[in-house]
Amino acid sequence: MFKFSQLYRLLCILSVVLIACNNHNSVKGNNGNNPLSKTAIQILGDTNYQAICYGGYRKNTRDSQPTLSQITEDMRILNAMGIKLLRTYNTHYKEIETILQAIAQLRSENSNFEMYVMLGVWIECENAWTEKESNHDKENEKANAAEIKKAVELANQYPDIVKMIAVGNEAMVKWATNYYVQPSVVYKWVNYLQLLKQKKQLDRDLWITSSDNFASWGGGDSSYHVEDLKKLYQAVDFISIHTYPMHDTYYNPSFWGTLPKENHLTKEVQIDSLMKRTLNYAKRQYLGVYKYMKSIGVNKPIHIGETGWSTNSNDLYGSNGTMACDEYKSAKYYQLIREWTNKEKMTCFYFEAFDENWKDANNTAGSENHFGLFTVNGNAKYALWNMVDKGIFKGLTRDGNLIEKTYKGNKEALLEIVELPAKLKQ
Repeated sequence: MFKFSQLYRLLCILSVVLIACNNHNSVKGNNGNNPLSKTAIQILGDTNYQAICYGGYRKNTRDSQPTLSQITEDMRILNAMGIKLLRTYNTHYKEIETILQAIAQLRSENSNFEMYVMLGVWIECENAWTEKESNHDKENEKANAAEIKKAVELANQYPDIVKMIAVGNEAMVKWATNYYVQPSVVYKWVNYLQLLKQKKQLDRDLWITSSDNFASWGGGDSSYHVEDLKKLYQAVDFISIHTYPMHDTYYNPSFWGTLPKENHLTKEVQIDSLMKRTLNYAKRQYLGVYKYMKSIGVNKPIHIGETGWSTNSNDLYGSNGTMACDEYKSAKYYQLIREWTNKEKMTCFYFEAFDENWKDANNTAGSENHFGLFTVNGNAKYALWNMVDKGIFKGLTRDGNLIEKTYKGNKEALLEIVELPAKLKQ
């Protein structure tokens, strides 16, 4: 006969087991609630988890925040094209919480829906974006601390979604004259987050990095090779680098231009050859970071935190500049960068999903407004025409607009505005 004392002991044992499981989940976090949820180490480098940079703004100001229904529309569109990992940029706008709410809602409706986030934390120096002179030797500690605090709250609130935190966006590169900080500032906040993981106040599988220009990671000018950068290398869980050959068509155009020996070829073939050389330029920037990292004894994964190509420009990269920006060149770059990073098992956060007009609010034709694979209205640019043909976006809309091709699908009309840049000297 089963005695009460035996039942009591069994209940006590069961209670201990349950408490242990709960404690495990409070540390492990990610897979406690959702058996399908992956960790950062499982996601990064897995070609089944394509990544993209995302902002949901429709207007030319961030005072107009996207709604939950608008962001939910975007998540459905991105998921349809195979995107399962987003990168965001700051935590002090409501948009970030709305993104996480939308993903959580879609997961509750469909247990097979997967979308994860690398949560961006904005870091800036003292007097950034003010009339006062930026003090790059000090940080805007109040604003930075608030960003970090919110990131911690969101990471703990959505552990099945937030898998990485990036401390700073191009926060250390010296051409970011309005706001850059010294590596010691980024290192301090990365260490802080790592300490929270050790204290079990953050998921131990949450990966911490900083997403910055390749030069900031030591891949270019040796002036960046400082002790605090070496410490930062040791503190992060992986390296997230930016490479932008499009911008360097103006600032460092050694690779940019058509070849005289290719004059007899069609415009398309000449541009295809040009864009392959452009990809090699991006590879060299990656290799610079890799070599420096190895030289200081660091062996950590490197992923592309940001790269992209604008489709329109009336500034440095347009007809009166380097002639870099159009949908054909952008599509070729997108194709090539995806092929390379997939082959190398690197995650690539392509910049970006949708055009955002707030980035250059006073110049609608400015290049910063046109990095999206989709227009603001939801038209698929040339890089995605094949997906439209396959019916991948069938029934999906953005703000009531069906996903259709730009140029009404007329490739000849697109090619008419594509320009060949100047010849390279051989």
